[in-house]
Amino acid sequence: MRAPGGIIAVVAAIAVVAPAVAAAGGGATADARAGGADDRYGLDDVPRYVPPTGRVICPKVPMVRYRGAVIRYHKPVRVYVGFRERLEKFERIVREVAIEVYGRAPRRIVHIGTYNCRRIRRYPTYLSEHALGNGIDIAGFDFGPARGRGERAAAPHRRLRRAFRVRVADHWGRTRGVDAIHAEFLRRLTDRLVGRDDVFRVLLGPAWPGHKNHFHFDCAPWRIVEI
Repeated sequence: MRAPGGIIAVVAAIAVVAPAVAAAGGGATADARAGGADDRYGLDDVPRYVPPTGRVICPKVPMVRYRGAVIRYHKPVRVYVGFRERLEKFERIVREVAIEVYGRAPRRIVHIGTYNCRRIRRYPTYLSEHALGNGIDIAGFDFGPARGRGERAAAPHRRLRRAFRVRVADHWGRTRGVDAIHAEFLRRLTDRLVGRDDVFRVLLGPAWPGHKNHFHFDCAPWRIVEI
């Protein structure tokens, strides 16, 4: 069915899709088909429902401490063991897009959270994917100075031959000068991620309430995209 505001809701047995679709305004899409028979993921059958009040008891899932295989995170993350593979794919895409835009990959990915045993703030009867180590909040990227003639020549602006940082809060949607180049990098990166069905299922950004300063990516058993 097609809900008001252009939201496409696919009715399925995953009950949590309903409130997520209701919250998604301005063209978000929510699709309960994620996690089908041809796309199984290790946490798909873990219940997300919790009582709306009281202490949250999070399911025990195998966790790993991960620093990054392709690009390092500014500090190690603690995530579900199966989410690590998705992060490696993410890092490869970050490197690919950064080389396209800047001529070099970032030195570090800056995050503001992975594992956190809590409810979804807007929906207190559901566990956050962070409670399963199944999500990450990305604030930005740190780039070192260009090395060698090739990287210096590939930099799209002379200022970008030096070290610099890209932040969702500072650069998303910018349209002038060097900031516009950073905005292009962020937009191209998110477009590339949305176009893949083997990395993240939920992709939220500044268009989603409470996400002005970061992207949230996870592998819930449904798909919601609102960047």
